[in-house]
Amino acid sequence: MSLHDLAATILSRRGADPDTSWTAKLLAKGPEKCAEKFGEEAVEAIIEAVKGDREKLTSEAADALYHLLVMCAARDVSLDDIETELARREGRSGIAEKAARPE
Repeated sequence: MSLHDLAATILSRRGADPDTSWTAKLLAKGPEKCAEKFGEEAVEAIIEAVKGDREKLTSEAADALYHLLVMCAARDVSLDDIETELARREGRSGIAEKAARPE
């Protein structure tokens, strides 16, 4: 499954029954709960990265990506929006790009 497929699935579950869809349940709880869940999954990925277990890191990274997209969907930020921002940054040094950000 591509990230675009995943993003489309998340959007399609927006109006689904929260009793039958984890995505619908998260979205129904609001952006704050979606952000909390993303944070939990990101921390779990960090732990596995530190431990060095490739298989567990792969699984936790997949969970983190899913929850990142759910969190963004809860605030109407699409994968296309994220890709547009990445394209805007393309070809720039990360150091230069960060220095150009407003404080």
